[in-house]
This record gives sequence, structure tokens and C-alpha cells, in this order.
Amino acid sequence: MSWDWDKLKQQQQSRGGGAPPQMDEILDRFKKFKVPGGPLVIVVIAIIMIAATTFFTVKQDEVGIVQRFGRYVRTSQPGLNFKLPIGIEKVTKVNVKQIRTEEFGFTSTRTERSRFADSRSRFQSGSENISVALMLTGDLNVALVPWIVQYRVKNPYDYLFRVRDVRRILIDMSEATMRLVVGDRSINEVISKRDEIAVEAKGFLQKELDQAQTGIHIVTIEMKRTNVPDPVQPSFNEVNQATQEKEQTIYQAREDYNKAIPAARGEAERTIKAAEGYALNRVNRAKGDAARFTSIYQEYVKAKDVTKRRMYLETMRTLFPKLGPKYIVDAEQKNILPLLNMTNQSGTEK
Repeated sequence: MSWDWDKLKQQQQSRGGGAPPQMDEILDRFKKFKVPGGPLVIVVIAIIMIAATTFFTVKQDEVGIVQRFGRYVRTSQPGLNFKLPIGIEKVTKVNVKQIRTEEFGFTSTRTERSRFADSRSRFQSGSENISVALMLTGDLNVALVPWIVQYRVKNPYDYLFRVRDVRRILIDMSEATMRLVVGDRSINEVISKRDEIAVEAKGFLQKELDQAQTGIHIVTIEMKRTNVPDPVQPSFNEVNQATQEKEQTIYQAREDYNKAIPAARGEAERTIKAAEGYALNRVNRAKGDAARFTSIYQEYVKAKDVTKRRMYLETMRTLFPKLGPKYIVDAEQKNILPLLNMTNQSGTEK
């Protein structure tokens, strides 16, 4: 099929279409166009552009990082500041008082900046969300350990220029640090000592971030409710119940021990003291009797008749009160009278 070029040109002309304007024609049109005021308007526009790119304001909770052709030159403090215009110097404002939050193991409704909100995060689905909190404890148990990291920028220069992706490093180091701390503790310690774990993890994480020169400061690490995965929850409850019963039995045995042993020791001590006292009494009495016998014997040797009579009278004085009422009758008398009544009016011995 052959083209009819003459007919095609006629159709284009009839539709109002023609050849596009050439560069020379465009320049001629600009030369013919004149702006009222001419050079003055151009100067005013240039001044406005220079002023707009020269002055900038830094908010109270921010600092301005100034770069000249991409190279850091200074840090601007809050207030009105000056820089070289028209792209010579660039200002990046960094909020150094804002508390930023990263969440691990769960996603709260109060913030969208969570561990799983990052587009480059490896964990996106709900099941993968939970898997971040799955950690192996020191006693080879699996625990669900969700936590929150709150931080702020303390060194804007390091925050912007030392590390390519500060948030990614914070996320990875936080996860590694928490697994390190949890891996050194038992499941019961992980559940009951969350505050202690949070303090230890904060110290480790801050040390690692400082070594990496991230320029951020960890404000706090908050441990959420720690538990075990749902599939093993019934078994874990049974183990806890058995452990509690074991501890209760041990405590009861210790209580009985603390009651019985001191009582037995006290009884034994009392018996020993009583025996020692009895032995001391017997020895002292024996010594006293021996000393008394010796003294009596010495007197008996000196005066046998007197001592013998005195001993007889002392013996009778001891025996008579034990015999009860006594009547002494003279053997030479033929009747009952006279007699010796050795009791008083009340019937007792004189």
C-alpha cells in the first residue's frame, strides 16, 4: 500500500495541525515579551528567594544539623538561625527530646511505630508477630517475652551520619540483648523478675548502642506480661502446681522440724541440767555427811561418854515426834497412876 503524502498534508492542515514550533521561533517570542518593571521585578524575586533560603527557625525541642555541599559544618541551636542560601548549605532538623517507642512481641493500638510496622521487617503476620517473643530460657523452657524500648536522640551527628539505619540497628540489638538476658535465667525468674531483667537488658543494650555510635539514649525498657505459649500452658500449669505442692510440703516439714527439734533439744538440755544438779547435790550431801561424821568422831574421841549421850539424845529427839502420842508408865507402880503425859492440851507433843 502506497502513501499519498499530498493528501496527508492536506488533512493535517484542515485539522489545524502543523509542524511544531522551532527553537528560533520560541526565542523570538520571548524577546518580544516584556514584563512591566523589567529588571526591578527580577531583582525583587531574587532577593525573596535568597532570604527564604537563608534564614530558618529551629524549634525548642530540636537542633539543626547544617551541611555545606553535603559535609557537616555546625549544629544550630533553637531559635532563628542563618545559613548560606540557594542550596549551598542544607539544614536537617532533629528532635532531641521526643521519646520514640519500639514494641517487640505485640502491637498496641496507641502507636503504629512497632517492631512489625517497619516495611523491611521480617515479621508481618500475626503468627510471626508472636514468634519474635518466643525465647529459650536457661532451663530449656520456651517463654513469650514481649517488651517495649523507649529511646531518644542524644547525639544528632552520630544519629544522622555514623549509621545508615539507626532504627534497624536498635531493633536487631534489642532483640539480641533480650534473648541474651532471658537465656541466662529460668522460666520462673523470667516470669517473676521482669523489672530486674529490664534493668539488666537496658544496661547491655545501651553499651552496645554506644559502641556502634548510634547517637541514641535508651530511656527505659518495659517488660510486658510474660507467659508460656498456649499449647504448653496446661502442662506448665501442672508443673507449677506440682512445684508449689513440693514447696508447701518442704515448708511444712521445715516447720515441723523447727518445732520438734528445738523442743527435743530443750528437753534434753533440761534433763542434763537436772541430772547435773542431782549429782552435784548428792556429792555435796555426801561431802557434808562425811565432814559431819568426821567432826563427830573427833569429838567422840575426846569425850566418849558425853558425846555418846549427846548423840543418843539427838537421835531420840528426832525419832519421838514420829511415834505419835506417848505414855510412859513407871514399871514399879501397881496401878496406872502416876503417869507422864508427854502431850500438850491440843494433843501435840510438847
